[in-house]
Amino acid sequence: MSTTKVRQGIKSDLPKALELIRELASFENAADQVSNTLERMEKEGFGDNPIYGFFVIETEKGIVGLSLYYYRYSTWKGKRLYLEDIIVTQNERGKGYGKLLFDRTMEFSLEQNCSGMMWQVLDWNQPAIDFYRKYGAAFDEEWINCNLEERQIRSMLA
Repeated sequence: MSTTKVRQGIKSDLPKALELIRELASFENAADQVSNTLERMEKEGFGDNPIYGFFVIETEKGIVGLSLYYYRYSTWKGKRLYLEDIIVTQNERGKGYGKLLFDRTMEFSLEQNCSGMMWQVLDWNQPAIDFYRKYGAAFDEEWINCNLEERQIRSMLA
């Protein structure tokens, strides 16, 4: 890993970032659910009011992984860093790249004066669960995730 570097993602990294996102969606059996676009990612990450950021991991093979984050606010705890995804391309897993990305994201949360970091993991993704357990992560089994898609919101408000 001597030529391995974790760095802040930049606009020109977005095509590879979206490729990794699509790879993750396929891994999670949800490839048909990716509706994000390069244009949207550019506007929302590099426009006047960026709402997310990301780190990439580069090797001699190019970008092989990313960690995408944004801020959320907890009424109980204040500013938190939300880790949306850590993705390492399948052929490069098991080489410590996920740990490098996760460690950099944790460091960043402290640099940004966050009160902590949060994320989700699928209940069937045992390798990821085992990875987070090594850090002493708390797993919350009380809360149920909820969401509405844009089309549902528009329908309900029509």
